[in-house]
Amino acid sequence: MDKIRIAGIEEESIVDGPGIRLVVFTQGCKHNCVGCHNPSTHSFNGGSLIEVDNIVKMVKENSLLDGITLSGGEPFEQALECSILARKVKSLGLSVVTYTGYTFEQMLKNKKFRELLLQTDILIDGKFDISKKSMMLQFRGSTNQRIIDVKKYLG
Repeated sequence: MDKIRIAGIEEESIVDGPGIRLVVFTQGCKHNCVGCHNPSTHSFNGGSLIEVDNIVKMVKENSLLDGITLSGGEPFEQALECSILARKVKSLGLSVVTYTGYTFEQMLKNKKFRELLLQTDILIDGKFDISKKSMMLQFRGSTNQRIIDVKKYLG
């Protein structure tokens, strides 16, 4: 069975993308942004393993959900496992939002990121920059981060 190393799951969130979302906080991040609101997710040895199908089951059991959000940590450090989850959620007619510290441009150059990027509807890209922090931004923590409609660019 496919498993993802996670720091935790928020079963219903309205601040991590449009609508009501189940948020999967992946474990492991190389970015180590100063001021990160999830520093406990940085270690690649922390968290716990969960089967992808167990997450899908949680999604199926909540008819209020508009989709899932993959956050972190850094979801693209587990791109294969997260893409499997995303594909299964999309097959249910739900959307996928993915947060990453990488920029969209960096991701386009990395073949191992491609499948998860293709399964993502909305990408929030860029490292959190504490010098550009703003509490006025929707779904983002700093002004350098962008909300990208992936399908608009990748078709």
